[in-house]
Amino acid sequence: MSAENTSFAQALNAALDDAMADDDNVIMLGEDVGDEQGGGVFKVSKGLSGKYGTNRVRSTPISEQAIIGAAVGAAITGMRPVAEIMLMNFITIAMDQLVNHAAKLRFMSGGQTNVPLVVRTTTGAGVGFGGQHSDMLEAWFAHVPGLKIATASNPADAYGLLRSAIDDEDPTILIENITHYRMTGPAAEPGYRVPLGKAAITREGGDVTLVTYGRGVGDCLTAAGQLADEGIAAEVIDLRTVSPWDEEAVLASVAKTKRAVIVHEAVRPFGAGAEISARIHEELFNDLAGPVQRVASYPSPVPFAKSLETAFLYSVADIVQAARETTKKKA
Repeated sequence: MSAENTSFAQALNAALDDAMADDDNVIMLGEDVGDEQGGGVFKVSKGLSGKYGTNRVRSTPISEQAIIGAAVGAAITGMRPVAEIMLMNFITIAMDQLVNHAAKLRFMSGGQTNVPLVVRTTTGAGVGFGGQHSDMLEAWFAHVPGLKIATASNPADAYGLLRSAIDDEDPTILIENITHYRMTGPAAEPGYRVPLGKAAITREGGDVTLVTYGRGVGDCLTAAGQLADEGIAAEVIDLRTVSPWDEEAVLASVAKTKRAVIVHEAVRPFGAGAEISARIHEELFNDLAGPVQRVASYPSPVPFAKSLETAFLYSVADIVQAARETTKKKA
């Protein structure tokens, strides 16, 4: 990592800039991504259309179907498009292009047609954007063979995951949590890559494994600090890629600690945590000292009112309590 700090948004901008400089086939398209429109709602693409031209950084009409449809077409003809869907809920409008085309073309062509497409999208509760702009929908797409799903918890990983996604021969959805854009941290060195499907152990411990990704990483690290004060040593795993997830790393950690808590912002029923929990129970049932716990948000559309939105989201206290439960230690 670099000695300099950068913001999450700046790290993404640097990744796009470096990828476009390295490969003329990397292009960008999406609503308002050009400099004349401000370089994106969150300024992630600021300066890029001025540097690389509007043929490579193209602002589009407000049509998610057109954005993803054009990106799929560009990908199968040899380009490496990065398509921005402003908010994750709006991906629903392009489900056919993603699920029936991008995800399946390699399989349907007998491996002859790759779709090296990246879809960048933003979401997350906590900023008052309401129910149609804040859903974490990673479980929908993780359920679709042929799609890769990644989400970063810090600026360096944001850079590295985006570079790896652009390199990849298959379609990848990169989920950017809206609460992270102003986060700062060490900058990645130019060219840094985070391998898709490879988790990171962000804190070591021997009593319980906290498995998470995205915004949950910071919350789990905070919870692990509080648990340490109670004599509970929590190991924190940042999956970084939800699909394919690093099953080997998670199982190795849980085999050591014999306890697990899975944390994600998405609502609890049918979430990614259910799949991870099932695999842990299937593979380590006889080794577990207690059932796997899940911490997630309340099964409701994301509320607009601040008080209700806070109640909707899980809390650090929820993580701490789940770890106490599985280690049989009370406050």
